[in-house]
Amino acid sequence: MDYGIDDSMATLYLTSLGTVEIVAIGTVHGNAPAVAAAANAAQVMRAAGLEVPIAIGAQRPLAQALEVSSEVHGDDGIGGMSDGSTPSVSTESAAEQLVRLAREQPGELTLLATGPLTNVALATMLDPELPNLLRSVVIMGGALRVSGNITPDAEANIWHDPEAADLVFASFPHVTLAPVDLTHAMFVDESHLARIEGASSTPLRDLVRGMLPQYLAFNLSSTGTVGFPLHDPSAAILLAKPELADYERVEIAVEKRGELTRGALVIDDRPYPVSFGRPSVWVGKPAAASFADEFVSVAFGA
Repeated sequence: MDYGIDDSMATLYLTSLGTVEIVAIGTVHGNAPAVAAAANAAQVMRAAGLEVPIAIGAQRPLAQALEVSSEVHGDDGIGGMSDGSTPSVSTESAAEQLVRLAREQPGELTLLATGPLTNVALATMLDPELPNLLRSVVIMGGALRVSGNITPDAEANIWHDPEAADLVFASFPHVTLAPVDLTHAMFVDESHLARIEGASSTPLRDLVRGMLPQYLAFNLSSTGTVGFPLHDPSAAILLAKPELADYERVEIAVEKRGELTRGALVIDDRPYPVSFGRPSVWVGKPAAASFADEFVSVAFGA
């Protein structure tokens, strides 16, 4: 995770379920620098009352300059809620941690990737068997048939490291994707915000609630609407309750060289598509179930 506001919301959702065990966290550049993301992760875990190993991962993309999304998530990545503490982190990198855990528990772990996929790509380079050691991978990222949220064609997580994303889509046989086609349709509106505001207090709920003004202000300034789409929490919901979505199965490649289209996801929608020679991805589609209702009900008990 690149531990920004929506990563923190996804964590609140997962820890509220009582059915998901968080084995470890690896941080990556994206919403915040990887080191700051580790501090944010540690703060979120403290608020959740959990002790979870945290490893700092890639501090830049594989083949382009570092950019972070401070205009969306604030200078600290979590809407000004950072307590400024120094986290206790693993001596391993996030990629090394991922490989070790997958080797120790083959076929048992699901990887939730809600930031750029640099760590996952690096882990795959360290151990080419990694794709077959994980039970599955759930990714938030990409835009298939809608506009991107960072360029007209690209979503932020994929755009921040297209080379890493393409390697992951080419390598892993059990991937579920939550693209912005899905996440933009799962919108927390004013009625949901009222339920969040009125929810009872816990340390983690209060921490996440304190992050929301930054997120709301950005979405209001960029879209003119009150509320926000559920990006990373949607991926968490696909992980925990996959039955709440519909799916299509497609092969995905990532555009890496286009001057205006770098980071775009490419699929072949023709009646007789040509295979890219890579595993198919299960892509979540909007269904009758409201992820916003699910998120608010579970995460805030409201």
